Amino acid sequence: MRVPDGRGHARFHPDHPHPRPVKEVWKLLFDPMRFPEWWAGVETVRVDDPDAYTLWPDGYPDFPMPQRLRTDRAAGQVTISCQVSDIDVTWQLAETTNGTAVTVRVELPEAEAHRLDGQRELITKSMRALADLAVGGSATRRAAHR
Repeated sequence: MRVPDGRGHARFHPDHPHPRPVKEVWKLLFDPMRFPEWWAGVETVRVDDPDAYTLWPDGYPDFPMPQRLRTDRAAGQVTISCQVSDIDVTWQLAETTNGTAVTVRVELPEAEAHRLDGQRELITKSMRALADLAVGGSATRRAAHR
């Protein structure tokens, strides 16, 4: 699917809603220091300021990747923008009768279009690990990277 500015995008939906309130899932999404617990492919994170952090991907200790973090709590939205690849990942939370629905939108420039399938796989793994962690499960870095 294409968008008018020429960036490709994909939308991902969880297999099932998170059975926890939006507030509990939000706590995991807005704090970059928690990303290695559930975000597949994230080895470690250093927070640089409230709106910026650097992540190191699994297996690449010499490849720091600066990121921008934008949050809109009222809208239930967190957007992470990679300053290296120009890939934007937006997590949207919505309260449901059974907990929290999570939708993820990944936008990438034409030059990164070859990474779409890999991004889909990472987001799918991450959503499972996020769900496990949100319900107080034992999601660990290893669980997120299965």
